[in-house]
Amino acid sequence: MTLDTLITGARVRTFDAAAPWAEAVGVADGRIAYLGSADAAPAARRTVQADGRLVTPGVIDSHNHLLLGFDEDAVSLEGAHTLDEVRRRIADFAARRPELPWICAENAVYAVVQGRRPNAADLAGLDPAGRPMFVTTYDQHSVWLNDAALRMLGIAAGGEIAWGRPERDAATGEPTGWVTDFYTSAMTEAGLAELQRDIPMYSPERRYRKLQSSMRMATALGITTVVEPQVPLAELPLFERALAEGVLSSRVIAALFHPVGADGAFRARLRETIDRAAAEADAEGLLRLGPIKLYADDVIEPHTALMLEDYANRPGRRGRPSYAGNGGRELVDIVTELDRLGLQTHTHATGDGGIRLALDAIEQAQRVNGTSDRRHGVVHVECLHPDDLPRFAELGVTAAMQPRHCSPDLVAGTWMENVGEARWDRAWRFRSLLDSGATVAFSSDWQVGEMDPLVGVFSAATRAALDGTDAWTAAERVGLDRSLEAYTVHGARAWHLEGSRGRLAVGMDADLVVWSGDLYAHEHDPAGLLGEHAEVTMVGGRVVHSLGAVAEAVGSAAADDPAAGRELSDAHAHGH
Repeated sequence: MTLDTLITGARVRTFDAAAPWAEAVGVADGRIAYLGSADAAPAARRTVQADGRLVTPGVIDSHNHLLLGFDEDAVSLEGAHTLDEVRRRIADFAARRPELPWICAENAVYAVVQGRRPNAADLAGLDPAGRPMFVTTYDQHSVWLNDAALRMLGIAAGGEIAWGRPERDAATGEPTGWVTDFYTSAMTEAGLAELQRDIPMYSPERRYRKLQSSMRMATALGITTVVEPQVPLAELPLFERALAEGVLSSRVIAALFHPVGADGAFRARLRETIDRAAAEADAEGLLRLGPIKLYADDVIEPHTALMLEDYANRPGRRGRPSYAGNGGRELVDIVTELDRLGLQTHTHATGDGGIRLALDAIEQAQRVNGTSDRRHGVVHVECLHPDDLPRFAELGVTAAMQPRHCSPDLVAGTWMENVGEARWDRAWRFRSLLDSGATVAFSSDWQVGEMDPLVGVFSAATRAALDGTDAWTAAERVGLDRSLEAYTVHGARAWHLEGSRGRLAVGMDADLVVWSGDLYAHEHDPAGLLGEHAEVTMVGGRVVHSLGAVAEAVGSAAADDPAAGRELSDAHAHGH
């Protein structure tokens, strides 16, 4: 046998129980063909000398919004933690871009104004031309508008919008400029149509540019499979175009969005769309459809996630379920029907009440339909009641979680105050879930958090800010090896791919990463992980990214990407 490629002189972490470590890995016809010692390796047409670098299975990012990559024609509010800084950035952008009809901005933090939510008045006087302004929060669940936008969208005159719930002053009834429930509404057919009509940032071409830059970034970061968790049927053509134009350098699993209010006919349409795509699948397996994205609740920061008890700082308020029918149990009926149709679900749930509702739905679906091993998933799992922790393993439910989300530079203030210190021990329980035997699939939730999996590994290991400060809830820390396993083995298991991805073993897909160094050298000092990077990324035996240190350079450095570069250039030095 002659290999196509031999990577040798490496530390190969296979995550295969039969042979967990090797010195060399060989690839032929897109699959792993050899694992073992360097001396016994077969001849190869191309040899890569790894010089002691770590080789792992490719990263499976189980929740990564490719369509939310940064927009070159919008203001980045990344790292802007004061209203003065937000205003400065928006004013500077408005002065530089007089040709734009709207001023759009991304990634605002909720706590940019202390003691209250931002409002339209906070955006006044920033643009002499008086253009409308549209600002998304870092989690994409809320929008901040100025007075011009409120007028243009009809909200000031009392009108409603299809892509969110405009907040109105309790005393005057006037709109404040804040809009909640954005992302759950924006991806409905009506919501997306209104956004594309009114907000330039949501035009198909600009969304496609985001998809292109996000995909380049994923490949450059060692991510070989990306789960795009919320694709409306109306935007599925963007991914089909990306496949046809060779944009999908890493594999993509597109979860189709099930909006609130959709009926049985829509669910049948989802089934037909997935079946048709499977019948017409590309030979390389670069694009696959499924599962179905649902919402059990919203998010904790604006008090809209469903809690089992009152918010600590809002007596009498517990949030609400996303589906209001059947006494708030409508989600249970929908998951049961989707399960009966043979569809896997991927349900957003952040509050302990939302998580319990999602688990109840899955449990009923399995009981009523007699199904098993569907591997339904619950996404985020931010605040988990102790009684519900063992249910993930018992029900075979995947916890699709984002280590970066637990960092104190993201959750200090609004999240911590809303939940209250008495419930902090329920926060992002990575270690407890893993110890229980649950599948915990790590992910980035790009662009809510940095896409770089090494940021996730660092966050899981430290529960600290990226500068190492303010660590909290240390009992839930997870070490390097278990984090890598969550990004690989557990990611593959989550999507029924354990027979082809997530491990390095003979016959598996040759999806792998050569890192810049030996990541295990930083096992006892995780800060060093933030100085490492993916040197080579291989998908199906093909080198799709290489910085040139051990193999011929392929593609550009991630930080050179014009749209994504500003995120990557300081990906280890900022927070939300």
